[in-house]
Amino acid sequence: MNKHKDYWKENISLIIKCLTIWFISSYGFSIILVDYLNVFKVGGYKLGFWFAQQGSIYTFVILIFYYAYKMGDIDRKYRVNDQE
Repeated sequence: MNKHKDYWKENISLIIKCLTIWFISSYGFSIILVDYLNVFKVGGYKLGFWFAQQGSIYTFVILIFYYAYKMGDIDRKYRVNDQE
């Protein structure tokens, strides 16, 4: 049963890391740090505005693929199979 707890502990840890990155990207860069980021430009747009409109979405999509990849590693580590 310890294997089961370790699996879920590692899964929850990964979820927390992904949600933290998502929170910083969407809330932190788009709202809290917007004035500091607007000094820089990406494609002619202020960086704070870009994060609010596009950057947080790109970050979220990248996190989805990262989570799926890492969960595959965790599943192999604990020998978890979807067909079971």
